[in-house]
Amino acid sequence: MAENFRYDVEILHLLVSPAHAYFGRAREGAADVPTTDAVVAGKGIAGDRFFGKAAHMDAAVTLFAVESLEAIAAELDAGPFDPLLTRRNVVLRGAHLAPLLGQDFVLESGASSVSLHGGRHAQPCAWMNEMLAPGAHPAMRGRGGIRCRALSSGLLHRGPAVLVSPVPLDPARAGEASLLRPSRLP
Repeated sequence: MAENFRYDVEILHLLVSPAHAYFGRAREGAADVPTTDAVVAGKGIAGDRFFGKAAHMDAAVTLFAVESLEAIAAELDAGPFDPLLTRRNVVLRGAHLAPLLGQDFVLESGASSVSLHGGRHAQPCAWMNEMLAPGAHPAMRGRGGIRCRALSSGLLHRGPAVLVSPVPLDPARAGEASLLRPSRLP
């Protein structure tokens, strides 16, 4: 990274999901899937259902800004929502994530750090209407976080952290929806 921009963030939650919780029909409810809060980067997240799976390596770690969830709750006049219901691996406060798409960046946590590559938007599933509130699925589009490839191994810990970015970020925009596709010019 030529020039680095450093941002103080907080890791609020870490979630590893050994199995898919949202499958089948919504009226049947989500599956009861055990989770843990220990995250190890490298081939993904140890213990996660996508760990070491070639088809998911470019999107094995999902980062999510809790401000997005707070904005969605306010828009829907619902909540507060439990951030773990979004099933995102790393829930952050103070992280403007959309500009990190296509970028290599670092999340420093305690004495460890993890290098990541921002791959693509984390699209919400229709289950968000059931798990959060009616209308949450469309409200979460463009602000469901980003899916990343782990470029290095390391441990992440809940608490204060530093996001090291090659591009400037605006933490005040952490909860805003981003464009999913660039607009086409005539």
